[in-house]
Amino acid sequence: MKFKDKPLAVIFLVVFIDLIGFGIIIPLGPYFATYVGATPLQVGILMSIFSLMQFLFNPFWGKLSDKYGRRPILLISLLGASFSYLIFAFSQTYIQLLIARGLAGFFGANISTAMAYVADITDKKDRSKSMGLVGAAFGLGFIFGPALGGFLSEVGFLLGEVPPFGIGFSALVASLICFVNFLWAYRILGESLPPEKRIQGLIKPSKRELAKKYLSIPTLGILILMALVSTFAMAHMESTLALYVQDLWGWGISKASFAFAYIGVIIVFTQGFLIRKLMPKYGEPPLLFAGLVMSAVGFLLIAHASNIWIMITAVTFIGLGSGMFNPSNLGSISLMSSPEEQGLVMGVAQSFSSLGRILGPLSGGWIYGHFGKEMPFYTAAVVVFFGFAVLFSIRKKLPNSQVGGLK
Repeated sequence: MKFKDKPLAVIFLVVFIDLIGFGIIIPLGPYFATYVGATPLQVGILMSIFSLMQFLFNPFWGKLSDKYGRRPILLISLLGASFSYLIFAFSQTYIQLLIARGLAGFFGANISTAMAYVADITDKKDRSKSMGLVGAAFGLGFIFGPALGGFLSEVGFLLGEVPPFGIGFSALVASLICFVNFLWAYRILGESLPPEKRIQGLIKPSKRELAKKYLSIPTLGILILMALVSTFAMAHMESTLALYVQDLWGWGISKASFAFAYIGVIIVFTQGFLIRKLMPKYGEPPLLFAGLVMSAVGFLLIAHASNIWIMITAVTFIGLGSGMFNPSNLGSISLMSSPEEQGLVMGVAQSFSSLGRILGPLSGGWIYGHFGKEMPFYTAAVVVFFGFAVLFSIRKKLPNSQVGGLK
């Protein structure tokens, strides 16, 4: 590995290790909440508070990273995640679990700050494919984390019944992983934003003002809203797929988990390998459009999945579509942002992505219960096709790092 590539490898490992810790918690949350006597509604609130807190505070952390640098914000995020998982591991009441997940969301600045870090250390022509590499780290964490969490839960019950053993043992290990990651990052992670490129005065506009500012910028505002559209559609699918295959074929949670893991594998392959081959040849706009079309086709196929092979085809399209669209969209947003505001703009974009993860499950579950099991997937497809139409209408204004620079 060449020396100039090492910072990218370091940030890849930081995000990957952090997301393993986060991924461990994903399957644990609903079971732990039930363990402490939570109602189904309370379980839903517990699953959404992380994204809600990220939505509220991502611009805050992005702004701080623009003033003080990426490194301290990433370190604070890793240490805060370790602390939140530790509280989670020792929780014996629902309120304690809620506080733990809220803190995890508050400190969850690592993704937007990591994206800004990548923007700092890469040329414009390589930025989108480098965003894909970080996205691959994100996907790998979601593949290995839940699998490790299931194994650790079994080990935990062999050690005892009362948290932090039993059902809380996985969270204890997640806390340890994040703390070791913090120590490792403290030693090896360099600063990517030199002092001369930082914001000199810490302005404190409200989140509404920040959103209004960037949404009002032609093309950039639409690209930021597309982060909401994409995650909203994916959350529709993610929140109802397990119910769908259970009603359709009687699948249990273990089989449904394989579907999610398979999507993760496809996303990792797309963002970590395929997009790095396609981006230098085609640039961002074609991959944005291809990703949206593939995702929409995948959602429609799920609604018509009469057998397992149609379902496999559907989730393959969704994985490819998401893997192409997300890094291309983030790369486009980065290309349209000034160097000194990368962290702030990425924070706003991540906030809108978090909003999609808040609203998507609520909408998907409600539509599933009131209008039928296929309707959430039809709805997701319609939303994505709408996004495609909007982007297509401004196609000549979209940035392209490979063909003629910014348009």
